[in-house]
Amino acid sequence: MAKDTAVYGLSSIIGRFLNWCLVPLYVYLFPSEEYGVVTYLYGFTAVALVILNYGMETGFFRFANKEGNPERVYTTSLISVGSTSLLFIVLLTLFLHPVSAAMKLRGMDLFVWLMGVTVAIDAFSNLPFAYLRFKNRAWRFAGIKLLNVGVNIGLNLFFLLACPALIKHSPGTISWFYEPLGGKAFGIGWIFVANILSTLIVLLSLLPELTGRRYEFSGELLRRMLRYSWPLLILGVAGILSQNMGQLLIPYLFSGHEEEARSMVGIYGANMKIAIVMVMFTQAFRYAYEPFIFAQAKGEGEGKKQAYCDAMKYFVIFGLLIFLGVMYYLPLLKHFISSGYWSGLRVVPLMMLAELCFGIFFNLSLWYKLTDKTEWGMYFSLLCFLLMLGLNIWLVPAIGIPDGYMGSAWAALISYFIVMVASYFVGRHYYPIPYEIGRIFRYCLVAGVLYVCGMFAEDIMPMWAAYIIRAILLLAYIGVVGAFEKVPLLTPLLRKLMKN
Repeated sequence: MAKDTAVYGLSSIIGRFLNWCLVPLYVYLFPSEEYGVVTYLYGFTAVALVILNYGMETGFFRFANKEGNPERVYTTSLISVGSTSLLFIVLLTLFLHPVSAAMKLRGMDLFVWLMGVTVAIDAFSNLPFAYLRFKNRAWRFAGIKLLNVGVNIGLNLFFLLACPALIKHSPGTISWFYEPLGGKAFGIGWIFVANILSTLIVLLSLLPELTGRRYEFSGELLRRMLRYSWPLLILGVAGILSQNMGQLLIPYLFSGHEEEARSMVGIYGANMKIAIVMVMFTQAFRYAYEPFIFAQAKGEGEGKKQAYCDAMKYFVIFGLLIFLGVMYYLPLLKHFISSGYWSGLRVVPLMMLAELCFGIFFNLSLWYKLTDKTEWGMYFSLLCFLLMLGLNIWLVPAIGIPDGYMGSAWAALISYFIVMVASYFVGRHYYPIPYEIGRIFRYCLVAGVLYVCGMFAEDIMPMWAAYIIRAILLLAYIGVVGAFEKVPLLTPLLRKLMKN
């Protein structure tokens, strides 16, 4: 699993990091209220992606391992998701204007349509990617994901930087497509054009996973898959709404102050990109963890439960290391966004901890997936959604303009922590796993003490000296972990030093 996590992480972490590098370009080219539209639309498309997948990705893994004919499971899933994605595109095209108005994006119909078609293609493409994971073809998975990122970045640079220069010096080369869309005035629209083109190229790259096979569709199999997956749909929708609650809700909470609301969404979204390191780690882990737990479930004995315990422990260990690293060097990382967005840096530690809690919750979720009690995932997600909704409605207006997004950050941390704890205690009843809670808590305590020490160093010494102290503190954390875990070469050395 560690090997697969590393390979999936190559595509997830490197890919998201490269996409993250586009954020400085966006925030320097566009004011916060315009970048807020991008963040706002991305929030809606994230929700639409979960709806259009309706839990079939996890359902595919479950039934491909459970059924005797995984190819039939795959083709049945493809036909189902492909049909619903096509229907979504047709309905969006027919009702584009009222949909845009309901999203408070009047006059931006084209932006909404471009992102809608992009998300429908993405939803269909998720199943071939799941098939690659099922076949343990991690390198092909990673290669196509990185291709998507590379093309998207290249197109963004072309449309946002190269085209304005070319239209001045060599207009004939690009005017045929650039001017009809409005040229430079099309602004953030070029971001959405780059998205849809890169998504189409990914779909073409996945043709070997879509062609050359006998398509079988089983209505009876699909009904069983949907019975398994529909709670995961509720789970996913509630979960993704919770993750994007701040971006989606702020414009509705400040009706009549649309520009200020979009500005807050832009600041919140830009600073969340700094915390995305934790999201990348959780995503890379997730790609490897789902196939891993279902494969382990087919085994016998208690060894599989020990594997689940170890996975949880090391997830927390690395998550805490990432948190310390980002927070220690945030004064350097903040330069990836424009100084006009720095007022939102206070959300970074809150969102880092919130994402860590969410990652732990995902680890804990294996019990209801393995026992086919997926309705519990729905209950937890609904609980998280209700907590997030209520806390946002309370905290965001209470803090008000211009810092209301801090309410969203606190709402995320509180909500994820509560569902994490709830999942742990309910899971102990249905599928008890002897997690090393005491050791995990000690690592959290050590990380907390080191975090406070690192922040205090900034107040009593020059910044360059604080960075050195923080590097030493990071090594101290690694040393503590190495002393208690069975790390070859490192652990015996550290234990000897501690004994001396």
